[in-house]
Amino acid sequence: MTVDIDRKITAPRAVAHPPALEPLDALEWSQAVELPRIVSTATRPAEIRRAWIHRAAESEVLALFRAVSARGEMIPAPWWLRALAEGRLDSRETGFRIEDRVAQLLSRRPGWEYVPWAADGESGYWEFMPSENGRSGHKIPTTILTTSRHDGWIDVLPAHTGTTPSPIAVHGVGGLRSRLGEFEAVR
Repeated sequence: MTVDIDRKITAPRAVAHPPALEPLDALEWSQAVELPRIVSTATRPAEIRRAWIHRAAESEVLALFRAVSARGEMIPAPWWLRALAEGRLDSRETGFRIEDRVAQLLSRRPGWEYVPWAADGESGYWEFMPSENGRSGHKIPTTILTTSRHDGWIDVLPAHTGTTPSPIAVHGVGGLRSRLGEFEAVR
């Protein structure tokens, strides 16, 4: 191989699209919420709590979340962390306890399945499988998710086809327990 040492060195041409640079804390956040692939077989929320946000000191998790979300962009995060950052939930443990109580209630009832593969940072959700493609013909089953949208922490999306209906706010696990018959009636 020969090298022409007399050749003039020129500056690189202007790039049509400059590279996108991501702030380091945003990169750190994406790693903080990343879940291992094994969580796709989880049958309850406790089995997906393996990311840094679930294990690191709560104060560190909250500090990084606040730093990254300060730019005003919506970032992936579990409902309990959003509520904790807003001062509406007292601890991550309380959020875990709510998820576990929902799991305890629904896992004993026939037809409910846990879906762990929500986006990184999310807590997963529950679907009532008999409400999908049953007599009513709905393509999307009744879905129960935990949320920071209100202080009852539980939303229900009724079975539907087409446009997603507005979520029904449910006040806690007790409220969910008292209305399960209503939600399970759609088949």
